[in-house]
Amino acid sequence: MLVPDNTKGAKYQKICRTIRDAIASGEYRVGQRLPSESELVRTFGTSRITVNRALRELQLGGVIDRRAGSGSYVRAQPELSYTFGLLIPDLGQTEIFEPICRGMAQAEETDHRHALLWSKSLGDSEAKESQATELCQRMVSEKVAGAFFAPLELTPAKDAANQAIVEAFDRAGIPIVLLDRDLVAYPARSRYDLVGIDNRRAGYAITAHLLQVGCRRAAFVGRPGSAPTVEARIAGYREAILDSHGEWDPKFVQRIAPWDINAVKTMLETVRPDGIVCANDFTAANLMKTLGAIGVSVPEEIQLAGIDDVKYASLLPVPLTTIHQPCAKMGAAAVAAMVQRIRNPDLPARDILLDFHLVVRESTHSPHRATEAAAPAQRRKA
Repeated sequence: MLVPDNTKGAKYQKICRTIRDAIASGEYRVGQRLPSESELVRTFGTSRITVNRALRELQLGGVIDRRAGSGSYVRAQPELSYTFGLLIPDLGQTEIFEPICRGMAQAEETDHRHALLWSKSLGDSEAKESQATELCQRMVSEKVAGAFFAPLELTPAKDAANQAIVEAFDRAGIPIVLLDRDLVAYPARSRYDLVGIDNRRAGYAITAHLLQVGCRRAAFVGRPGSAPTVEARIAGYREAILDSHGEWDPKFVQRIAPWDINAVKTMLETVRPDGIVCANDFTAANLMKTLGAIGVSVPEEIQLAGIDDVKYASLLPVPLTTIHQPCAKMGAAAVAAMVQRIRNPDLPARDILLDFHLVVRESTHSPHRATEAAAPAQRRKA
């Protein structure tokens, strides 16, 4: 049943909006006959001339077909086509983004087709900031329908560059969906849709696993300048330890390069961890290599876990316990979120969080030895 639009505007425009909304909601389907002109005159309390004008506008807009002597019918809408820009500075370096992009490319929506405007890998340098800004400008000039953006991390001026990029898209009226991470520090929230996982809960889950296998002094290792996702994982890590009434000290959170032998040695001496939660699998893989180089065995002396479940996680010298992210599904969800944002620009900003699961491998398989936590450190000093 059509409900008259009470907003401001010309009466024929209100009739058009009401009918469009009824079609969009499924009240009237393709091929279905609309109420007659006489019925519309009674429903909207207006003249036949006004109703006729509204129906003519809908016909010109391709919304309905008008058949002489029969009435007005909902017309099959043409398939929409969108071109989306992918601005992912870490593509080719952070492995979760490749399967996310594959999920985007394979996403199927029943009423639209989409193409993806890819950008080249930007390399691992400070020039990444200016290159990302240039790619943003190119996408603006190409007039993409929307932009998928994974904000920069680990570069000196990342915050300023990220802000400049979203402001450029905003000025061009191009909607943005963020991938994996926000562009403001946790726990703050930007005003853009974000597709990822609940990183705080992921940090909690992986830490709880280490505690369950016997760790009593679990540290957290992440690189300086990491994305806000890492801060959320740290929050979950800390919460899991406090909930278990385990030993906690702020120095247990170490922001170091996992390949820096001296920094790792210092961490082992000051924290004396029996388990380590790594910010991601990349950090865990490099830390495992460094621990091996200085003679510390995983998992016998230190239990090690990551987050992401990248493709090499099971191929490390000691297969890595980690959190699996459903990357392909994240890509498909991002496309759906973008289409919804284009069609309903006034929607509030949304966190679209997909579920994850724990993958237990040999890096945490061995039961914790019932020895003093200081024993491994003492053996290393000997």
